[in-house]
Amino acid sequence: MVKEIEYQKHYLSLNRAELIARLERALKPSRFKHVLRVEQTAIKLAKQYDVDLEAASVAGLCHDYAKQRPDEDFITVIKAKKLSKELLDYGNAIWHGVVGAELVKDELGVQNEEILNAIRQHTTGAAYMTPLAQVLYMADYIEPGRDFPGVEKARQLTKADLGLGVAYQTQATLTYLAENSKPIYPKTLETYNAWVPKYRKELKNNG
Repeated sequence: MVKEIEYQKHYLSLNRAELIARLERALKPSRFKHVLRVEQTAIKLAKQYDVDLEAASVAGLCHDYAKQRPDEDFITVIKAKKLSKELLDYGNAIWHGVVGAELVKDELGVQNEEILNAIRQHTTGAAYMTPLAQVLYMADYIEPGRDFPGVEKARQLTKADLGLGVAYQTQATLTYLAENSKPIYPKTLETYNAWVPKYRKELKNNG
């Protein structure tokens, strides 16, 4: 287990213990345990890839803050903040990151845009992702509680090369969505086009 870190950079007014208490009230026990594992995985990756540890902790803990909110909450935010109307065509899988970041900002007080963007992008990715966003994207995918075909390969590739991990996850996600006739959010396609061809050789060698 990664040692707990003490918040000093004021990314939010809460300290870590207060933030965890808020999250525990907002989430079901299984989801709460997931965010703790994501935080710890994000901190490990942040140490390896020279990313701010406190930002990784905050992003990891907050990424699913809105996951279990009712649809009406997201629709209200989309309309009130004049977010893309295209979002109304999707559901929680997209909303809890893209729209949930607004709730993290308004309710938890996280103002740092890099952290908020990492939360926005943690399920869809983006054509450009900061190292912090890449860390959260992968930590959510490979945290120790995850158990699905390919997760061990994702862990190995992420340990070897963070960007390669991003490409691997994106390719796997797009393949899953297409094979199951699920709608593909446009930003996920942008992520694929930006990351997968870049790592074509490595992905082929690790297929």
